[in-house]
Amino acid sequence: MKSSKKYKWIVVALLWGVALLNYMDRQMISTMRPAMQVDIEELRQATNFGHLMAIFLWVYALMSSFSGIIADRFNRKWLILGSLFVWSAVTLTMGYAETFGQLYWLRALMGFSEALYIPAGLSLIADYHEDRTRSFAIGLHMTGLYMGQALGGFGSVISNLMSWQHTFIIFGSVGLFYSIVLLFFLKEKKDGDGPEALHIKRGSDLVGTFKGLKTLLSSFSFWIIVIYFAVPSLPGWAIKNWAPTLFSESLGIEMSKAGPMATISIAMSSLIGVIVGGILSDRWTQKNIRGRVYTGVIGLSLTIPALLLIGYGHTLLPILTAALCFGFGFGMFDTNTMPILCQFVPPSQRATSYGFLNTVGISAGALITDFLGKSTDEGNLGKHFAILAGVVLLVVIIQLLFLRPKVQKA
Repeated sequence: MKSSKKYKWIVVALLWGVALLNYMDRQMISTMRPAMQVDIEELRQATNFGHLMAIFLWVYALMSSFSGIIADRFNRKWLILGSLFVWSAVTLTMGYAETFGQLYWLRALMGFSEALYIPAGLSLIADYHEDRTRSFAIGLHMTGLYMGQALGGFGSVISNLMSWQHTFIIFGSVGLFYSIVLLFFLKEKKDGDGPEALHIKRGSDLVGTFKGLKTLLSSFSFWIIVIYFAVPSLPGWAIKNWAPTLFSESLGIEMSKAGPMATISIAMSSLIGVIVGGILSDRWTQKNIRGRVYTGVIGLSLTIPALLLIGYGHTLLPILTAALCFGFGFGMFDTNTMPILCQFVPPSQRATSYGFLNTVGISAGALITDFLGKSTDEGNLGKHFAILAGVVLLVVIIQLLFLRPKVQKA
């Protein structure tokens, strides 16, 4: 089965489930603050809630570069399986937390364990899929992330029906069970494994790894990709962590309604965006080597008016329209990050490269998450959302001017 053409799609399907759990477990807390603050008094201040969300991102960011290096050197199956098992156990344990400090350190551990997944998962999919199907395959995988984000929005609903403690326990238990499924069915891509075999060996010496990293960091094109990835992370993480709160405040509705409305509208439109962006990019790049770049530009351009409307809107139709537009555009951008990286970086450095991008991008996300917590307490959340539109416009211009692949990589 491992060497068949069908297996490369089985890999996508298996990792789709991991992606869903990855985002669902991290995201559901963003809508559960009203239920949790009844038992944990510190969460009544948005600033403290911002700290709780940000510690996950800071640890995730710091760990991401190392996780990429690890994924390029060791068996990715065991890395993915171990990552899923640990963060699921952490999610389950959060159901037994009684203090803000316990939640804080559990979120930090979740950031550590979840950081191991994305570089390993995306590089494994990129290795199994050639250029003709790479964006589409990664796009399908990304729909799992967005589905997890959408389901995370129901955390507030489930916590109202049962309790926030039971919500964490249930979702954590599902992840532990799925890690057993991966144990039996997920396989690493090895040398000589089918017609698209890699010409690299996992477990290369550490000195060679750091020499490759030095070469990577000296590339002008790679730094343009870093900017391309990091700057949109500001509104991306702002939306993930604070859109439910903004929807609740702007529309004057309860979080049990605002949470699912925000996460589902953005996540489902993102799901469509990654599919459309993946198909468009794969076809466009066969005719124009910058096709993936242009697809990303279209996606990011759609988020600019969306951020303005989300920030300044106070009625349902404009805000919901903006959320759908943002999600669709961000999905088109998101699905092409690894495929664009593959146009500049050889297979042996892809996980390392993506891990570094995660470090920079999620550090930006941690900064904006913390900042918006204070902004919420000051009553400026919508205003600062709108300002992010100008930041995205800047990266669109940089991307068009400087991101120019010359040849396709393997």
